[in-house]
Amino acid sequence: MNSAWLLQANSVNLVSAALVCIVLASVLQGAFRGASGSAQRFMLFAAEGIATVISVLAAWKLANALSPALQDWLVAKEIRVPNEEMGFFRQMWYTFVTGVRDFPLLRIGTVFVIVYMLCKTALVRIWMFVALSIGLLGSASGGGRKSWMSSGVGGAIGSLIGCGRALLLIACLFVYTALYPESAFTKYVQASDLYMQGATQVIEPVGGQLLVSRLPVFAKAVGQEFDQILQRKYEVIDARIPNDVAEAAKQITASKEGDEAKARALYQWVGSRVQYDWDKVELYEQKREWKEQTPEQTFATRQGVCIDYSRLYAVMARSIGLDVKVVTGLGYDGQGGYGPHAWNEVYLSDRKEWVPLDSTWLSSGGNWFDPPGFDKTHIRQA
Repeated sequence: MNSAWLLQANSVNLVSAALVCIVLASVLQGAFRGASGSAQRFMLFAAEGIATVISVLAAWKLANALSPALQDWLVAKEIRVPNEEMGFFRQMWYTFVTGVRDFPLLRIGTVFVIVYMLCKTALVRIWMFVALSIGLLGSASGGGRKSWMSSGVGGAIGSLIGCGRALLLIACLFVYTALYPESAFTKYVQASDLYMQGATQVIEPVGGQLLVSRLPVFAKAVGQEFDQILQRKYEVIDARIPNDVAEAAKQITASKEGDEAKARALYQWVGSRVQYDWDKVELYEQKREWKEQTPEQTFATRQGVCIDYSRLYAVMARSIGLDVKVVTGLGYDGQGGYGPHAWNEVYLSDRKEWVPLDSTWLSSGGNWFDPPGFDKTHIRQA
């Protein structure tokens, strides 16, 4: 059943209802705690909010300042993925460390999270120590009967906390609507009068217009870098070069001179020796079961799909000293559309440039080693 239809079918806007419920729940909590307990809770809420803002600003400044130094340090460490069998956690470790070294957003994000957590923890602990020292925080029990005045004051304080919590939800929804302005859920959110009042009167004046203009660009950059990190995972997993694969690559290129001649020989061999595994495709399309396989398995079975062709080519090329990448994106399907695809890029030192090649498509005819207009049939994502 369509979720957008369900949202529209409700006569009461669920976003408005959620905001009202947040405030009412906070009022009831405040009334139950009484004036003293609610005041303490409000101070904690306010202190945490202030600590969060200060920590975010400090982390952002320090992340930008420390990122180059961290990159230089990691480069100096000369971290190399070992040519050996590795377990899952070692693979993830090398993927993460080399990713932090090579990808700027991941590096800045990592430093940001670490600095933010340290800064906020320190600020909250300092505030708690000071508050306890001067008696701002005492023992406030939620049990026992409260006077009407105490409950009323507690409820009033709770309403302030509720408004703060509601604004946090509005801010999260504002980020979503900025990222997905055309979605059905965005239109539903913007149909809430309470949301629109908070968004236009509080969030936008504080920095909403900046978020609207920058968030989509930032999200696209994050998505592109995430694709690169996924490719780095394959590089780490495939760092181990099996002896039989390396020996085959050596024999195939033994009579070739120069990077281009060697790269073309491997392209011809992989494209003509490996058969496309239609059963693997059918298993995924019908049962959503993905049969992961290593380049060594592709070499042994002589079967695979585009990612398997590309990973095998990369391992064979690296074994003879070529610098090569596995690239994912979209490939032209011959029927006016595009579908998920993978291919390679290899660096040719004799030409001093990276060139694309698609060994998977060799069997379909034509030249797919750096042909003119390669980018018209292959849309790169990573």
